[in-house]
Amino acid sequence: MSGRVVHFEIPFDDQERASSFYAEAFGWTMKALPEMRYVLASTGPSDEGPPSEPGFINGGLLERGLPVGGPLVVVDVEDIEASLKQIETLGGTTVTAKEPVGDMGFAAYFKDSEGNLVGLWQNA
Repeated sequence: MSGRVVHFEIPFDDQERASSFYAEAFGWTMKALPEMRYVLASTGPSDEGPPSEPGFINGGLLERGLPVGGPLVVVDVEDIEASLKQIETLGGTTVTAKEPVGDMGFAAYFKDSEGNLVGLWQNA
């Protein structure tokens, strides 16, 4: 398990407004994925994938709703199911079980011991 923060998610009420805001405020490159109702946010140089230089992560914007109501970080793990079991033994709770994200990998959400929503990512 890498345990590294590798992604972030920010919810939106209006996709165009939020995309424009972050693009103009910080110079992020936005790429809409209409079939997923998601917007990829590149915060620095990228070659259609992970960051091409150290020191930053990319993220995404998604429609506000359950479970995501506020900004969150996403942590890379080798095995989501094993991580969720460990999280639950430590006082966390599973919010969303492992789900495929296209052919890229898998995601899940959990609440930590303090009630904060956090994402998990497992590469395909």
